[in-house]
Amino acid sequence: MDTQLEVDSVIKMYGETTILADVYLSCVPGDIIGLFGRNGTGKSTLLRIIFGSLKGDRSCIRINGKIQKQAAYRSGLLGFLPQEGYLPNNLSLAECVELLLGKEYRKDFFADKHLFRIRKSKVSEMSGGEKRYAEIKLILWGKAPFILLDEPFQGLSPIVSESIREHIKIASQSKGIILTDHNFREVHKCVNRIMLLNDCYLKELREPNDLIPFGYYENE
Repeated sequence: MDTQLEVDSVIKMYGETTILADVYLSCVPGDIIGLFGRNGTGKSTLLRIIFGSLKGDRSCIRINGKIQKQAAYRSGLLGFLPQEGYLPNNLSLAECVELLLGKEYRKDFFADKHLFRIRKSKVSEMSGGEKRYAEIKLILWGKAPFILLDEPFQGLSPIVSESIREHIKIASQSKGIILTDHNFREVHKCVNRIMLLNDCYLKELREPNDLIPFGYYENE
C-alpha cells in the first residue's frame, strides 16, 4: 500500500457560519504543502481536524488507504505542532528527547548548535524561540510519516528559521508535511505545493504569484 494521507469531505461550522466546506487534501512523502489563507479562514481548524484533536461536522481521514474511525493521532502516523506548543515545562530538554525520540537518534539530535548548550535546561527556562525550535525538530525526527505544523516560524530569528527550513526539507525525503504560518515568505522558501483556503473551500495554486489577488505581496 502506498503511503498517503487523504483528507476528504471536511465540513466545519460554528453556529450558522461555515468555516470549511467539502475540503479535500492529499499528501504523500516528498510533499511540503503550504496552507495559505487570511486570518479566520480555518487553516488551524483544518489541521486540528486532520490530527483528530477537533471533530469536524463531517470528515473522512484515510491513511495508507485505511479510514481512521478514531482520532487519527491514535494511529501514531501523524505528528502535530500546535500553536501553543506541547513540551512539559517541568522537564529538561534532554528528558523530553528521551521520552519522545529513539535512543539511536539522541546523540545526533543534540549535535546542533542551537540545542546542545540548552540540553539540560528545563523547558520553562528556555526562550520561546528555543522551545519552538526544539519542538519542531523533535516532531520532524519522530517516526510519524505525516507532519502537521501550525505556525512553525513563530518567534524564530531568521537564522533559526533557516535551520528549520533545512530540517523540513530533509524530513520531506521520507515524510509528507503540511504547514501554515503567518510568515508566508518563510513558508514559500520551503514548500513545493501551495494550497489556498478561501470562502470555505480549499484549492491548489500553481505558483506564488497566484496568491497576489488574495492580498499576498500586495504592498511590494
